[in-house]
Amino acid sequence: MEARVKSRKTKSNGEPLNICLLTYRGNPSCGGQGIYIKHLSKALREIGHNVDVVSGPPYPELEDGVTLYRIPSLDLYNPENLFRIPTLRELKSPINLLEWLDVSSGGFPEPLTFSIRAYKFFKQRHGYYDIVHDNQCLAYGILKIKELGYPTVATIHHPITVDRQTEIKSADVWWKKLKVMRWYSFIGMQKRVSRRMSRIITVSNRSKHDISSEFNIPPGRFRVVANGVNTDIFHPLDGIKRDENHIIVTNSADTPLKGLKYLLEAIASIRRKRQDIKLTVIGKPKKGGVIEKLVRELGISSHVHFTGRIRDEEFSHYYATATMAVVPSLYEGFGLPAGEAMACKVPVISTMGGALPEVVGDAGILVPPGNARELEKAILYLLDHPQERSRLAEKGYTRVTNHFTWTNAALKHVEVYKEAINDYG
Repeated sequence: MEARVKSRKTKSNGEPLNICLLTYRGNPSCGGQGIYIKHLSKALREIGHNVDVVSGPPYPELEDGVTLYRIPSLDLYNPENLFRIPTLRELKSPINLLEWLDVSSGGFPEPLTFSIRAYKFFKQRHGYYDIVHDNQCLAYGILKIKELGYPTVATIHHPITVDRQTEIKSADVWWKKLKVMRWYSFIGMQKRVSRRMSRIITVSNRSKHDISSEFNIPPGRFRVVANGVNTDIFHPLDGIKRDENHIIVTNSADTPLKGLKYLLEAIASIRRKRQDIKLTVIGKPKKGGVIEKLVRELGISSHVHFTGRIRDEEFSHYYATATMAVVPSLYEGFGLPAGEAMACKVPVISTMGGALPEVVGDAGILVPPGNARELEKAILYLLDHPQERSRLAEKGYTRVTNHFTWTNAALKHVEVYKEAINDYG
C-alpha cells in the first residue's frame, strides 16, 4: 500500500485522524505488545480512522486497510538464526554497529536502535500524521520525532522494573544477577524519555500507580484505557464436554513473573488427593530450564502437558475442554489471560498480582500471589463445587463483553489522541 501524504491540521470532531502506531517488535507471538498493536490498529480502522504501523522485526500481523512500514534491523534475536554474526558490510552502519555491540555485551538495544531508525523514517514524511503513538519503546529517537512537531503519546503496559526485580530475585548466583541487570540497562533511558511525555496511556489503575511511582511521573499525565479481548478468537464453544479435573493456564513458562512455579507446586500437592488431575500449559518451557526441571523434580510429568505454540483457532477448543483456568502471575499490568478465559466462559482462579483484580473483579476467585497453598485450596474448592464453576463462568463472560472490548478501547484512545493534539495547539 502506498503511504498517505497528508498534512496535519486541526480536525473537526467527525473527521478521521491520521494515526501512526510505533512498535519496536510487533508480532503477536512475541507477547502482549504485538497483540495490542494488532487489535488496536484494527479497532481504530473500524471506527473510521486512518492507521499506519511502523514496526521493527518480527513484524506484526495486521488487518486489511492498515498500512505496515517495516523498519529493518540486524534482527539478532530471530530464533531461526539466533545471535548471528553480522557481515562487515552491515557493520558499516553506525546504528547496526551499536546494535551488535550492545547485544554482544549482554544488553537489549532494540528500543533505542528502532527509535533512531524510526526517526529517520519520520524525517522523510514530516507532517503526514495527526498523532504518533509509541508502544513502550520510550527511547531517545521518540523525543526526536516529537521535535519534528508531531503530537506524541506513549503506552506503558506495566513498569518493567517489576520484571527486573523479579528476575534478579530468581537468579541463584551473583553473575546471573549481573547479567539480568545488564539486560535491563535500557530502563534508565525509558524513565528519562517517559518523563518528557505529556500524555501516557496505561492499561490499568494499578499500572498507573506503579509506573508513576517507579518512573517518578506525575499521576495527572496518565490516562487509563483497559485492553480489549478478541472475542473472534476467545469465545464459548457449544457441544464440547468439559474434562473432569482439567486445569488450563496460558503462560510464558520460564518467566519468573508469570508464577507458573507456584501452580506446579499446587498441582503436585493436589495429585496426592486426586490422581486424575491434569494441567494443560499453553506454552513451552525452555529445554533444560527451571520449569522443565521442576516438573521432573515434583514427579508430575504425566499430569502436565505443554502445548507449545498453537494456532489462534485452537485457543477456544482448549478452553472449552477445561474445568477451570488459573492465572498464577506474580504481577500483571493488565492480565489478558484472565480476560481471554472469561470470554470463553471458563471459571477463573487468579492471583491478586498487579492489575488482575481489576480484570477479574468479582467474577472469579482471587488468591495472594506467590502462594501455592492458596492456589491449591481454590482449585480444590472449584473442583468440588460445580454450581459455583457455572456461576463464575457466566459472570466472567458477562464482565468481558460489557467492559473489555477493543471498540471501547479504540474510542478511549482517540479521546487521548485529541487531548494530545489540542496540547500542541
